[in-house]
Amino acid sequence: MSVEDEELAQLRAARQAEIQQQLQTQAEQQAQQEMEQAAAEEEANLIASAMRTILTPEARDRLARVELGHPEIAATVKQHLFTLHQSNQIQVPVNDEMLKRILKGLSENSRRETTIRRI
Repeated sequence: MSVEDEELAQLRAARQAEIQQQLQTQAEQQAQQEMEQAAAEEEANLIASAMRTILTPEARDRLARVELGHPEIAATVKQHLFTLHQSNQIQVPVNDEMLKRILKGLSENSRRETTIRRI
């Protein structure tokens, strides 16, 4: 029986090493995800604070309403305004009318032509 016990001990040791490796891999993945999430939160906070200085209160309200209905459009506008502000290509503060023009330009670019064909 000592041969069987020896094989069983080897199998247990191999399985234990495999489980340990899996746990280590999962821990590394979780740490990476947490770091990415922290970086994304930091960037979002930076953009949000920049929006307070870039936009007038009326424009911030409009962008908040757009964000409720179309979060992807609002994120695009925020990122675009942030980039323009960093490179000093935009006049601060952006008022409501200018934000309307930006949103209108984006909505015209993203509209698709819909045609109805009779069969």
